[in-house]
Amino acid sequence: MRNYTPPKKLLKIGESATMKAAEKARELRAKGVNVISLDVGEPDFPTPKPIIEAAYRALNEGLTKYSQSQGLPELREAIADNLRKIFGVDYLPNEIVVTAGAKMGVFYALTALLDEGDEVIIPTPAWPSYFDITKFVGGVPVEVRSGEDFELLPDRIDKAVTEKTRAILLNYPNNPTGMIYDKKVLENVAEIVKRKELWVVSDEIYCRLVYDGEFIPFSKIEEMRDRTITINGFSKTYSMTGWRLGYICGPKNVIKEILKVQQQTATHPPTFIQKAAITALYECESYVRNMVNEFKIRRNLFYDGLRRMGFKIKKPQGAFYIFPNAMDVYSEAENFSEHLLEKVAVSTTPGEGFGKGYEKHFRISYATSREKIEKAILKMEEFLKR
Repeated sequence: MRNYTPPKKLLKIGESATMKAAEKARELRAKGVNVISLDVGEPDFPTPKPIIEAAYRALNEGLTKYSQSQGLPELREAIADNLRKIFGVDYLPNEIVVTAGAKMGVFYALTALLDEGDEVIIPTPAWPSYFDITKFVGGVPVEVRSGEDFELLPDRIDKAVTEKTRAILLNYPNNPTGMIYDKKVLENVAEIVKRKELWVVSDEIYCRLVYDGEFIPFSKIEEMRDRTITINGFSKTYSMTGWRLGYICGPKNVIKEILKVQQQTATHPPTFIQKAAITALYECESYVRNMVNEFKIRRNLFYDGLRRMGFKIKKPQGAFYIFPNAMDVYSEAENFSEHLLEKVAVSTTPGEGFGKGYEKHFRISYATSREKIEKAILKMEEFLKR
């Protein structure tokens, strides 16, 4: 076999921390172990039937050919209608690009913004892929630690800005903490953005999964529309993770450059899936409401269980994650996830991938049934009693 040396750009990045945790659980299952998975950020609900039926109709109608690289015009119109109706945010269809998943949206946005060596401020804890995508496209991730209750601290962001800073990458409701940010905090960040002439990449993929408080799109903050590239998608809201469909909203001049990147990579997402997404936006609101109500019950169930075990954790406001500090209850906190999986077959995601200083934390995804959550809580209590 011929020797192979990876290019330097690949040596900068690692495997997905969240996928790696799930892989260990799969290996145990292959050996016959009954693992309860609290690792993957994927709704356990089926994709709503109207969406599946719409995709089937689209296939039978022959929507299996190329479409516009920017996305079907009728889908971009539907996305614009939905954003206007739900959040009061106005985008024209030509200010939207439909992508093969929200992760590709993050990649495209950072590719369009960054030159080699440009810095991106990422408040932590944060989804691990943000760091690696930033590095892959030539940027430098700059971690800014959040407060004790995972609140965003604009003063820390301000101090982290240098001459090389190009953008701030926000994600709320946050993965892994479930926190959202109030209007005053967002306005304080906006003041920094204006003063330092920065861009904001706002990943709002969990925007519909909110249980307490109000979600405010960053582009809706005064004077931020033309400085914000918003990432969103269908995976979480409509339980369409495997369909791989997302979208980007932003100013026309940036969208033009983002479109170049899509044209030279994915071309566009599958046409029949785009057609089905129109049905998601116009016909599936009741499914979304039911799913959000169920997630709120599950959140409360897990939060109460963790508090009984002695974890000191603020109740998440959205998404479907909790990010406890194992140091509250366990002497070998850095190994909590690993030991929990080995001893009682409960799979969580170690905190080390979510930023420096979070090695003693672990992420729980409560995107699973109440029955499994109750069993997981019992197993965790059993583990801690040992």
